[in-house]
Amino acid sequence: MALDIEWLGSVPYRAALKLQEQALEARRAGASDRLLLLEHPPVVTLGRSARAENLRVSPAELQQRGIDLVEVARGGDVTYHGPGQLVGYLIVDLSAGGRPDVVAHLRSIETALGEAVRALGVPARTREGTTGVFVDDPAASQPRKVASIGVGVRGWVSWHGFALNVDLDLTGFDVIVPCGLHDVEMTSLARELGETASPGLAERTRERVAQRFAARWG
Repeated sequence: MALDIEWLGSVPYRAALKLQEQALEARRAGASDRLLLLEHPPVVTLGRSARAENLRVSPAELQQRGIDLVEVARGGDVTYHGPGQLVGYLIVDLSAGGRPDVVAHLRSIETALGEAVRALGVPARTREGTTGVFVDDPAASQPRKVASIGVGVRGWVSWHGFALNVDLDLTGFDVIVPCGLHDVEMTSLARELGETASPGLAERTRERVAQRFAARWG
């Protein structure tokens, strides 16, 4: 079955949750797999494994800063979304190819994102024991993370997905301990490429991600 890929532009997080719910139920009813590509206004989301101490400011201060706060039914800890970050929600029936395997699904998302990041000129790698995509820089004093991943599964249909930092303001991550990882620095494609808000980088990123995900799931 083909993977339908849609670019939705900027969508508030709570509205995107409703879109995901609709897509998930449609997939369970026999619709195609879908990849929803979008970005969010500033929001902090708390996954099922979120720890209170990984939120560095109070909910009241988040509100003062114009950052929404949402608890969600995905794996992982706390993360930040904002303009300039490519978010992908992958609605896929994990049982369609045989025995469903959530861990293998996570690794497949990592692989596809890593391929897209390398195609854009940033060396990428995974990190043992940690989900996500990191910059491959052996000389770095600490790991630099460019993409975060967290999924949920309902009736063996996956939802939620990934967040790839393209050219967003990285100071947004200051309000949290990203994914609960104290020893990791968040980075972006623009920072790694030296192309701050480079014209066309966002479009090129969407194209590379769509190509890699279509090749793997389409």
